[in-house]
Order: sequence, then structure tokens, then C-alpha cells
Amino acid sequence: MFSVNVFHTPEELGVAAAGRIACEINKAIARQGYCRIALSTGASQFETLKALVKLDVDWSKVTMFHLDEYVDLPETHAASFRKYLKERFVDIVHPKEAVFVNGEGDVRGHIAELTKRITEKPIDVGVIGIGENGHVAFNDPPADFQTKASYIVVDLDRKCRMQQVHEGWFKTVDDVPKQAVSMTVSQIMSCKVIVTAAPHAVKADAIQMTMEKPVTNLVPATILKSHPEWYLFIDDDSSAKAFPVR
Repeated sequence: MFSVNVFHTPEELGVAAAGRIACEINKAIARQGYCRIALSTGASQFETLKALVKLDVDWSKVTMFHLDEYVDLPETHAASFRKYLKERFVDIVHPKEAVFVNGEGDVRGHIAELTKRITEKPIDVGVIGIGENGHVAFNDPPADFQTKASYIVVDLDRKCRMQQVHEGWFKTVDDVPKQAVSMTVSQIMSCKVIVTAAPHAVKADAIQMTMEKPVTNLVPATILKSHPEWYLFIDDDSSAKAFPVR
């Protein structure tokens, strides 16, 4: 089952997506006394995170897992997703715990520890964006739909790397790392609930492909349609090609 929700502006989208995320977190806390979430990053998540940190959630009962990070990029770099999440989420709401992806140093060891932690219990809410090339996390096409690992090292394709330049994280495509540590598709799909916020015109092609194509690893986000509870939030610009007349 999936639900498509279209709003006029990114701000309206962000408020609605944040409301759904908070609702699912609160339901998990009421049910079991805690909640485990996975958070995506990037420019498309700005409005959602800005709204989410203002909502009524007992963050002391929430453990956050990080989706991905560049290999060999220091946390001090403006493009570091650890830095992003600390500034826009962790240092504001102070969750019970934040489990980050570290792409520096002993990457294999970091992946082993991440795997141990994330497989302790299910992830209740996955906040999963969609890239301009249709990726989820950093699983660029053709994504590995078969691996049962939780995190893997992936090669980033040029369109993905250009997206990072266009969003202002790097000056040139050659400055963007060519590899990242990413949560896998299978781990993402194991989340009990998935919420996707995908505003802006640059996502219109990806949303169209996601909606119109069958499930294929050439458009990794298509697999989200097979999830039992997926909520997609898009705006007028990102929905323009998939839903041109409403």
C-alpha cells in the first residue's frame, strides 16, 4: 500500500510529511516504549526536518540511524551528512541516541558495528528521499536489490555526483567523492513505515519514473511501491510530470 500526497509548496509538503513522521514515531512509542528511525539528508529534506524538530515528540525515546556518508570525507566538510544531521536534527531535539555512518578510517569495521546496531531491532520509521537519478540512500542505478547486508560501500554515478554540485555541497563534480557507505535497499525496505519527502522541480523526472515504471533496479525508488506502508509527499513542481493534471 502506498499513498501519494501532493502539496503546492515545499513548505506545505514539509509540514505534512513531518506530521506523518511524528505520528508514526508517537504510535511506535505508545506501542513499545521507544522508536527507531532512519533519516535521509540532502536539500530535499530541509523543509521536512525544519518542521519535524518543532513537533511534539518524546525524542528521549527515539534512536536515529543515519542512511549514508561519503567515503573519506571528514565530518568538518560542509557536505558531510553527519554534520548535516547534527546541525539540523540531533543538536536541536537531542534524541536518545544518534547512530552515524562513518566513512573515514576503518570503513569495514564501521560497517560491522552499524550492522550490529541496526539489526538489534526493526526500524519503525524510515525517512527515505529519492535522488534525481531515482536512487534511495546512495543506491544508484543499477542498485543491488539482492544483498541482505545492512550497509555496503557503493560507487556513485555521475548524475548523483552532479546533484551534489547543483545543491551547492561541492564546487565541481571532481570534488565529489566517488564512493559512499550506504544503507542497502533491503535494509530500507525492512522499515515498518517509509515516509518520502521529494519536493522541487529537479525531482520531477525521478518521480515520474518511480510512478510509471515497474519495479526495477535501474530506477531504485520503484521498489518503494512494493512496501506495505509507504507515504510519498511531493509538491506541484516535483509532481508535474507524473501527475500533470489534478
